[in-house]
Amino acid sequence: MEKIKGLPSQYRELLEGCKNLDQISGRKADTSDQAEHTSFKDVITGFINDVDKMQKASEQAVKDYASGEITDIHEVMVAVEEANLSFQLMMEVRNRLLESYREIMRMQT
Repeated sequence: MEKIKGLPSQYRELLEGCKNLDQISGRKADTSDQAEHTSFKDVITGFINDVDKMQKASEQAVKDYASGEITDIHEVMVAVEEANLSFQLMMEVRNRLLESYREIMRMQT
């Protein structure tokens, strides 16, 4: 259940990273703000790594259930659903970022 609670905080960090697009565009931000915020790249990388960990934990839970190490099917199903939801969220974020990029490219022409 702890991993499910982790998704909204990751999403919040992602949104905070989006607010700091000045760093991506090359503009200088206040030095006091830079110490408090992580870069957009770090937020996305952390988010992808967390999704990958959830996918691997899900696979391991299924293997453990098949081998008899885990007897509670609910635990396995929760791990699989956590991995599925986190992957869907990651894909939605990716799609929105691509849409935004395409819109910016259309504005420049």
